[in-house]
Amino acid sequence: MSHNLTGKSALVTGAGTGIGKGIALELARRGAKVAIHYNSSDAGAKDTQHQIEEFGGQCVTVQADVADREQIMSMVDTAAAEHGGIDILVNNAALQLNLNWFDYTEELYDRVMNINLKGYWQCMQAVIPYMKERHFGRIINISSVHGKRPTDFDVVYCMSKGGIKMLGRESAIELARYGITVNTIAPGAVDVGKFKASHKEPNRKKFPLGRVGLPADIASLACYVASDETSFMTGSTIRMDGAGMLM
Repeated sequence: MSHNLTGKSALVTGAGTGIGKGIALELARRGAKVAIHYNSSDAGAKDTQHQIEEFGGQCVTVQADVADREQIMSMVDTAAAEHGGIDILVNNAALQLNLNWFDYTEELYDRVMNINLKGYWQCMQAVIPYMKERHFGRIINISSVHGKRPTDFDVVYCMSKGGIKMLGRESAIELARYGITVNTIAPGAVDVGKFKASHKEPNRKKFPLGRVGLPADIASLACYVASDETSFMTGSTIRMDGAGMLM
């Protein structure tokens, strides 16, 4: 299989459902040892683990609230101890409340930003010492097309996703000297089981490929970015929305 990741160890946040689950499964299929992070989706994490073990992959589940620094540190240390370090971090866990401007309280604002942006930064801080030891690391941050393209809903979610892009670009410059690359994937509409049947057809018509994305589409790209074949790619933001454009 192309982009073989045998011998690499990965941590994927939010891997109990959706895009994170798809990425964790594909990393494991390509030989990586995977730490499956979840916060509340215990059943989903167990299903991810079961599927990986069914095809002979190596994995462990780790629970943490990625808005809490102490829990992040414990999660990363546990994953590293189980798999002998961390080579790949996929920051995927996110919160989207779909609230308009006036419905956001300070508490809700802090919750979204602490998970979607500060959480990414703190997970990176936690894994970087392990990557520096090997002078190798692949950090992949999952953003959204809404980090650049505004919507008429959820201003705070869009703010957090826009911040992820600059987090990746600045970190790429500072971490390159340690052999660590940082890249961002910005998906468009991805069917993670929340699309209503009545909504799928209008969405499909917006894309030249005639469909919304699937977790497997994002997972294949993430595995490529995690591979040795991208050793000269860092600071990139790859827009993946079926429209054939990069950003």
